Amino acid sequence: MENSHSFLPRRAFCVSTASLVGSAFVTQKTSGKTPKKTSIPLGFDNFSIRALGWNAQRLLEYAGNQKVDSILFSDLDVYDSLEKNYLTDLSKEASKLGIVIQAGTGGICPSSKSFKPKHGSAVEHLKLLIRVAKDIGSNVARCYLGSMKDRLSKGGIQQHVNQTVQVLKKVEKDALDAGVTIALENHAGDLHSRELIELIERAGTEYVGATIDSGNATWTLENPLDTLRNLAPYAVSSGIRDSMVWQSERGVKVQWTAMGEGCTDLKTFTSEWQRLCPKLPMQLETISGFAKEFSILEEEFWPPYSKVSARDFSRFLMLSRRGKEIPPFSSSKNLDRKKAQQHYQLSELEKSLKYCKQVLGLGIS
Repeated sequence: MENSHSFLPRRAFCVSTASLVGSAFVTQKTSGKTPKKTSIPLGFDNFSIRALGWNAQRLLEYAGNQKVDSILFSDLDVYDSLEKNYLTDLSKEASKLGIVIQAGTGGICPSSKSFKPKHGSAVEHLKLLIRVAKDIGSNVARCYLGSMKDRLSKGGIQQHVNQTVQVLKKVEKDALDAGVTIALENHAGDLHSRELIELIERAGTEYVGATIDSGNATWTLENPLDTLRNLAPYAVSSGIRDSMVWQSERGVKVQWTAMGEGCTDLKTFTSEWQRLCPKLPMQLETISGFAKEFSILEEEFWPPYSKVSARDFSRFLMLSRRGKEIPPFSSSKNLDRKKAQQHYQLSELEKSLKYCKQVLGLGIS
């Protein structure tokens, strides 16, 4: 059953939290002025609140209470069953709430260090995702190659790109028959947006598109604005968060943040989104609380990034000049760590949703 509220024409584009972990504190400053309303749907990726371990039904109820337009179920474990009747029922429930579901999973590259054979071979895994997407009414099947470890491996990222293209070609008929676009993400530092475009075009744009991840862009030394501009013509899904980037002793540090708490130019980012892909939902994937250093001042750092152009890198450096050091997340020793993580993740997501609605003018619900 197809979701009647789909935002994605081809290439165009409650659960009470207080009852579990207490109400999320919203510290984000917002403007008193009413923002100009966009046509951009707003949603979130369930990975944003992974510590809660909620299943798909509970996540849908929460999404309804948050008045969002879409939700990305970015892993297959979120479902109580992969049977068609169960997935169809979820699709019906989402339609009642006015929420579009996008289906997703993890890595589908067999040579990646992060590949897991839980669902069989890479081809079997991807075919399963396509079937789940069709049954739940999603015209998107989000997945990714791997992680930064693949870029740093012997032979570099290109060998894994080649493997991924081969896997994709073996499921072309499945995707086209199901009416599902495979949405490859620039994930955890594996692919620069230009490399992702090359992969998509080699596999075939008739059935492969992109998932834009603004946070992961900074892990490939890329300004998220460039990532958006490059991937927008291919984009069918998204995972969005802000980033703080600042200069460090060995190069630069990156810490992902809630929306509005980093140094990404989010107002320009939103304006460009509205111009380039206004029907594409901006789905928040808030991951916060830790910094990663990139030793760009050391010669041995550069071989895995040798294809990054000077022009692209200069815009990333400009971003780092806007940033400032921020502390990592730390929970009180008196608090249960799991509950602290749950509260923190809810807080980061909810203040990000509030910022997007009140400052950026996102959401059509």
